[in-house]
Amino acid sequence: MSNVPHAPGKSDVSAGVQRGVGVPFLDLSPSHAPLKESLLTAFGDLIDANSFVNGPAVTRFEEAFAAYCGSTTCVGVASGLDALRLGLIACGIEPGDEVIVPANTFIATVEAVSQAGGVPVFADVTETDYNLDPAAVEDALTERTRFVIPVHLYGQMADMRALSALAGRFGFGIVEDACQAHGAERDGVAAGTAGLAAAFSFYPGKNLGAMGDAGALTTGDAEIATLVRSLREHGQTRKYEHDLQGYTARLDAMQAVVLLAKLELLDGWNRQRQEAASYYAAALDGVGDLRLPVVVEGSTHVWHLYVVRTGDPAVLAGRLAERGIGTGRHYPEPVHLSRAYAGLGYSRGSFRRAESHAAEVLSLPIFPGIEEWQLEAVVTAVAEFYAGSP
Repeated sequence: MSNVPHAPGKSDVSAGVQRGVGVPFLDLSPSHAPLKESLLTAFGDLIDANSFVNGPAVTRFEEAFAAYCGSTTCVGVASGLDALRLGLIACGIEPGDEVIVPANTFIATVEAVSQAGGVPVFADVTETDYNLDPAAVEDALTERTRFVIPVHLYGQMADMRALSALAGRFGFGIVEDACQAHGAERDGVAAGTAGLAAAFSFYPGKNLGAMGDAGALTTGDAEIATLVRSLREHGQTRKYEHDLQGYTARLDAMQAVVLLAKLELLDGWNRQRQEAASYYAAALDGVGDLRLPVVVEGSTHVWHLYVVRTGDPAVLAGRLAERGIGTGRHYPEPVHLSRAYAGLGYSRGSFRRAESHAAEVLSLPIFPGIEEWQLEAVVTAVAEFYAGSP
């Protein structure tokens, strides 16, 4: 794929569409096909070793992912939610502690707080990167604030420099939700290294995805790591010796094998996502009422999602669907307005930027291996929608 996109024409798209029907929102096949044979061999080795829970495969991945992130320690767990929840518990959350979270996030961020015994407190996001607004965080602080969870949404890190300065002034802890930010950096700081601990999800569609649910916590604190290792396995310190009430939250060895194989390719896959994002940025600039995503200065965006804003995303999504082009909404309902968290007492208008964002978002196809003809098909369909073409 060229780094400098040309303007797509109908002939380009017609030729491209003949190669396949439509454009999926996400296609994992280009990533998995080159790994299939080696993974089958590795699975066979795992079967022969009969080592399916923890074991050498998990340890190898933990060491490799910690090194990749620039962290001293990684603890593999069963999901990104597990990493957040167990991370909060290991960092010392107490019942009733307040935890500030962005009003614009996937619900798992908030579930981790309530499941760990904390009270979620929402704060609004910025209009640039859609991440936590440090000024809004400061306004939300109370004497009960114990933690802040910045979410590195869509693959771009929150302003950790400003949030860390606030933490230093007011004494709260930071636990990163890096579930969409594998390989991201900002201001010279890598995702997974900017707080007490950080949670990663390896859900299959993530930049680094397993073949099922999986997650990990990174931390530079040996005590936090030790506690999470215990909590992930029923609070054990040694077999059948339980110092804590724990969980079943282990990383399966089979998923560790997959993740270790993919980790070597992650930087290359992220570059492909960046090239696709550059294509969209050039080709969609000035089209209709679209607001394109902004890469803030000093940020290395890894484009887990490419999210545009438009006045009526459902109508545009419907037109693209007619062309066989998949899209997504991330996320159409702010968590503070969900029925699940209605008991917190928030109402519409509480966080205007997050609510405006939720009403306008539409995610376009982006994945490693996406072909230029597929990108051309997307941008041509979008341009023709705004031009009024049938």
